[in-house]
Amino acid sequence: MTSALSRPPHSGTVQLIGVPLDLGASRRGVDMGPSAMRVSSLVRQLERLGIVVQDTGNVTVPDRSALDDSPTAFLDAITGVCANLAQRTAAAVRSGVRPLVLGGDHSLAAGSVAGTATALHERGQRTGLIWLDAHADINTPVTSLSGNVHGMPVAHLLGYGHAPLAGLSAASPAVLPEHLVYVGLRDLDDAEKAFIRELKITAFTMRDIDERGLRAVMNDAVRIATTGTGGVHLSCDADWIDPQEAPGVGTPVRGGATLREAHLAMEIIHDTGALVAMDLVEINPILDSRNATAELAAELIASAFGRHIL
Repeated sequence: MTSALSRPPHSGTVQLIGVPLDLGASRRGVDMGPSAMRVSSLVRQLERLGIVVQDTGNVTVPDRSALDDSPTAFLDAITGVCANLAQRTAAAVRSGVRPLVLGGDHSLAAGSVAGTATALHERGQRTGLIWLDAHADINTPVTSLSGNVHGMPVAHLLGYGHAPLAGLSAASPAVLPEHLVYVGLRDLDDAEKAFIRELKITAFTMRDIDERGLRAVMNDAVRIATTGTGGVHLSCDADWIDPQEAPGVGTPVRGGATLREAHLAMEIIHDTGALVAMDLVEINPILDSRNATAELAAELIASAFGRHIL
């Protein structure tokens, strides 16, 4: 167990990047997630840890009403947003700054993680990816039952699907299957289950957490994501937490992580000292109550960046 004396330092710089993207989802509202996070206690909590916070504003996202109704219009628009985001996250990591990407729907991770992978690739390193989510997000445009791109970013990071979206990283693919770990899965399509088995991706479901405990699962996840990599990109969908705790999310699924499990996961990741970048996505203020989910997300982010109880 990591002692207080051996914990990584809190200091450093975190760069906030907002991505008000809802083109990947059918339910509207997650485009307001970055604003909800900014009016929460997020910056205050990070600054209390001695962290310098740089808010670089939002990535520009096309207006949904301005897009045509062609089959690839939304996919092409999301690819453009992700390409921009990838450039920004790569630049941050290159400069020694940790990007914190505020979403927006989870399709943005096809860009944020690609940028991290590019920066680490330039150092001769690979990227570890821990994906905290109720969903696997590993469909492609061919396998998806809904056509929603927020269910596809992992497939694209692994090099599958829409070629322009899968090719945003200098590393090809952006992430190798052996460096990806899912934690908290509980709602998957049949095609996703088959793909995870085929690629031999480590996937910890809520049953694994129930049976083994969150600490054992996260210790394994961290070990896998840090073996043979230059660091970890943490991509967290707020729906990995149970909706009783986090009601304001795009696609809630009952039976998720408890409040303390969620904090413990973040604390364990911080204690590794390997966190390079982080996404916090799918907060939907329309479905929330008094910004409670954004406030919870701010607290979890603070735990990931070094806040401890004692």
